[in-house]
Amino acid sequence: MKVKVRFFALYRELVGLRETQADLPQGATAMDAWQLFARSHPSLAPNLPHTRFAVNGEYVDPKVALHDGDELVFIPPVSGGAGGEASDGYSTFEITDQPIDVNGMVEAVRQDEDGAVVTFVGVVRNENRGKAVLYLEYEAYPEMATAKMMEIGEEIATRWGLRHLAMIHRVGRMEIGEASVVIAVAASHREVAFEACRYAIDRLKETVPVWKKEVYADGQVWLGVGN
Repeated sequence: MKVKVRFFALYRELVGLRETQADLPQGATAMDAWQLFARSHPSLAPNLPHTRFAVNGEYVDPKVALHDGDELVFIPPVSGGAGGEASDGYSTFEITDQPIDVNGMVEAVRQDEDGAVVTFVGVVRNENRGKAVLYLEYEAYPEMATAKMMEIGEEIATRWGLRHLAMIHRVGRMEIGEASVVIAVAASHREVAFEACRYAIDRLKETVPVWKKEVYADGQVWLGVGN
């Protein structure tokens, strides 16, 4: 059977491919595919403990059986960021390579019945772990990233009853001081808005496949693996 395999961030650099097609025997698992590439690219192998597996845009157990035509992605640890909209039209979830309009996001989610709009703005800083940072590069698995942000939106709707929110993560090169991710949440009262916004950024960092590379004067590193 033939399986499409895509690589992102550190794994893309280690393998030297963005995507390829793997010929696997019937009944092969996601782990079997990993071992196939780890044998041909030994530098990939030590990263297994840090890796999650996704098939057709959903996280799966490495032992899951693959099928002909599946899309398999080996997910490096995320460091987060196509677009999507919730069905009610109030919420927006997007991966973009353009500067983020924070004020525009606030106005987009604010309704006349809302007494609070809470925003989180993640910005590029000039230092990390004692090293001077020149700039950052973000990369995403956009289809899955958007879907996972929409799932977070549904979790917030279920838990707090909120459907006026926006989450946008930027990709590409970002300079010091630029916004890399913005979340805006509107609610009747500030307590709920603060709770939901905090939940959104924490869940984004845990589940949305966005990766960050820090670039220094003397090198660069993808954050997450061993960092």
